[in-house]
Amino acid sequence: MRIYTFLADNVNDWQNIYLGEAEKLVATPEKQQPQAPAQSSSQDRVAVLLMGYGEVESYADFANYNEQALNLLTAKFAPVPTWIYPPLAKLLAMFDLHEWQHQHNHFVSPHNAIFEEQRAGIEQELQAQWGDRVKVFKAFNFCAPYLPEQVLTEIKAQGFDKLLIYPLLVVDSIFTSGIAVEQVNNALAKLADGDEHWLKGQRYIPSFYNEPAYINLMAQLVEEKIAAELASAYLPSQIGIVLMNHGCPHKAKGFTSGIAESQALYESVREELIYRYPLISVGWLNHDTPLIEWTQPNAFQAAKNLIDLGAKAIVFMPIGFATENHETLLDVDHIIHDLQRKHSTISYVQMACVNAHSQFLQMAAQWANPQIAALLSEQALSVNPQLAAVSAHHHHDRDGHHHDHHHDHHHDGHHHHH
Repeated sequence: MRIYTFLADNVNDWQNIYLGEAEKLVATPEKQQPQAPAQSSSQDRVAVLLMGYGEVESYADFANYNEQALNLLTAKFAPVPTWIYPPLAKLLAMFDLHEWQHQHNHFVSPHNAIFEEQRAGIEQELQAQWGDRVKVFKAFNFCAPYLPEQVLTEIKAQGFDKLLIYPLLVVDSIFTSGIAVEQVNNALAKLADGDEHWLKGQRYIPSFYNEPAYINLMAQLVEEKIAAELASAYLPSQIGIVLMNHGCPHKAKGFTSGIAESQALYESVREELIYRYPLISVGWLNHDTPLIEWTQPNAFQAAKNLIDLGAKAIVFMPIGFATENHETLLDVDHIIHDLQRKHSTISYVQMACVNAHSQFLQMAAQWANPQIAALLSEQALSVNPQLAAVSAHHHHDRDGHHHDHHHDHHHDGHHHHH
């Protein structure tokens, strides 16, 4: 869907922003995934839930996307009152639309299409080994297909009773895998019914920042790009490499921020390249959030530092992103344009994410194989959702004994002191 202007149709939205009204824009129509015929098999079957952010393609989507992001992301590190989310989301949507439409000639993010290629490729690899006992579903955090209303409902309807939660995100943090687990738990709470949970097994892949195959592929792609575009004109010591990670706030209310794994990924890829290319820096793609301390150096500063050390060419490689998105495309494009104004004689190379690279799809499937094998072999879970309320009440009673007044509980004639 092309990004479109919001002229007469959205006059009210402009007014609502300035009036501070907090009604929520309607999300885009649900985009259903290709459905396979339901199978009646006595065999256990594993649904691989491939999760990503998802990116938007319209103004209404932008407002909804921003509100979801404020709820799921910003709330984890910024003290912003929740009532401001809807109007703030609309305000941000205007800036987003202006950037995508006017500054970038009706830019449409390729993220969702690439993610579908990744899903299909990983599924093909897995089904070559497991057959129809395994199917890969996708779910996005910020746009359709949404997890609770669509994807888990479909997984349940198709008869899958074991779930592998697989965020296709390089590092584990509250902003990546943490959101995925939060979304899954929220969705499962809505789908629980009766005294026996329909889900009989769960496994989880939090990240793959330290997988040797991924680290080697990142280094390989950089070396291939340099050989193809820069090696004939520049000495290795004149080629600066900015290995880009998603920026992280230093404080995330005690949650895992992703800094440690992102830094470890950078150092591992750097180790593969440093003996040939001395000028390498991490570069963080940060958000412009006021009053929040973000990781440094940002990608612009990293490139400038390498230029100061004598780099005549700069390669930007997004190692911390598995799927192309507006940050790896538009933000890096902005950075390069800013650098060109001050350093016009430098060559700049913007590399793609790993996306649907065949080697990546193969390794991503291989990382899932041990968890699928475990799900198919281990004893089925037997969970009664109704016991959760009983358990919560019981623990509340126990905790109550820390109060100044004393409680005695009598059950079936037995006197209990906790």
